[in-house]
Order: sequence, then structure tokens, then C-alpha cells
Amino acid sequence: MSAAERVDLAPQAWPRTVPAVEQVLREGLDLAPGVTFLVGENGSGKSTLVEAVAMAFGLSPEGGSTQAHHSTRPSESPLASALTLQRGLGSPRWGFFLRAETMHGWYTFSEENGGPSFHELSHGESFLEVLRQRFDSPGFYVLDEPEAALSFSSTLGLISVLQRVVASGGQVLCATHSPVLAAMPGATVLEVGDWGLRPTTWDDLDLVFHWRQYLADPHRYLRHLQEE
Repeated sequence: MSAAERVDLAPQAWPRTVPAVEQVLREGLDLAPGVTFLVGENGSGKSTLVEAVAMAFGLSPEGGSTQAHHSTRPSESPLASALTLQRGLGSPRWGFFLRAETMHGWYTFSEENGGPSFHELSHGESFLEVLRQRFDSPGFYVLDEPEAALSFSSTLGLISVLQRVVASGGQVLCATHSPVLAAMPGATVLEVGDWGLRPTTWDDLDLVFHWRQYLADPHRYLRHLQEE
């Protein structure tokens, strides 16, 4: 799957001012089979990109499947209107967008339309139940920081779900801050930052470097906060 420019966005207007967005508009983005992780700091453009790709696929920016759309307060960027998705032959039309920050609203929408009562579960349990029920067939799955509600062991459970998705022929695009999730075997890792997008390995991620340093000596990091 690739993204290519369809209509013009003003060069000096957001989100084109984000290096990763500008790179995708200029060069496109070829998604490898299986799982692709976008990893980077807040504000680097990860969520803007996954949101736009999800919308271009036909998914609601607030989450859910291709078969049901809901909206509470539109806040998405215009990037989706500048993208065209090129599907491979035989690519499934089913998709699902799991977006951590808007799942509460999607739970209400689902319940009001005859779906399960996800609100009756804890935050983490509801995410796991969505994964169990919705990530069960070949399709295109987009996730935005799914680890936000998950414990360490539940994040490992998410990796197991994604492995099943890939084994069934599905494709995944995921923005994450989790070094646990980004370590998934066989995944493609793209680091997002001032440089735009660049392929990398788990060992070479800045995220992994800082977590290793912090866990080895947390006081070295916390001391700097106290000094500030």
C-alpha cells in the first residue's frame, strides 16, 4: 500500500510544515507487508500520518471499522484529502482504526448501535476485548498509541494479536511510544522526527536508547528535572 499526493496543500501551512508529512507528500509511503511501526517524539507527526491513512482507507478519524462511522467533534487535519491509497491486487476492504484518545466515544457509538458494552470493562480490558472481537480477519488495521491502556503483559498480548493478523494476511500501521511493542519480530520500524521518516532497527531507536539508560539509572534523568 502506498500514499501519493492527490491535491495541493499550502507549503507553509500545517500539517505540511511537519517534516514527516512533507516527505510522504513528496515521496509517497510504501507500506511493507505485515506490521509497520511509526516511532517518534510527541509532535513528530505519527498520529497525523496514521489518522490520514486511516481516513484515506475509508475509516473514521475517531476510530472504528469501515462499516460504521461516528463523529463527535471534527479535529482531523486536511492531510487525508491529499492522499491516495494504492491497494495491492486482492487486498481486503475490511479495516479498523483503534485510536486510544477517542475510544471512549467509539464505545458509546458501538453500544448505541447494538454492540457490546465496552464501558462496563476497565480501560485496559476494553482495549483487549476490542482486539479480540475486531482484529479477527484479514484486513488493514491502523492503531494510534494502543499501548496507552495496556500493561506490560497486555502489550505482549497485543503483539500476539498482531502476529495472528499478519498470519491471516492482514496489514498493520501503528504509531507507538512503546519499546515493547516496537520490538515485535518481523516488523518494519520507521523513526519519525525532524528528518522526516527513516527506516531503522529496534536497537537503533532513540526511544530504546533512552529507556535503557533510564532503567539502568533513573536518578540520572530525574536529577536533571530537579535542577530545572
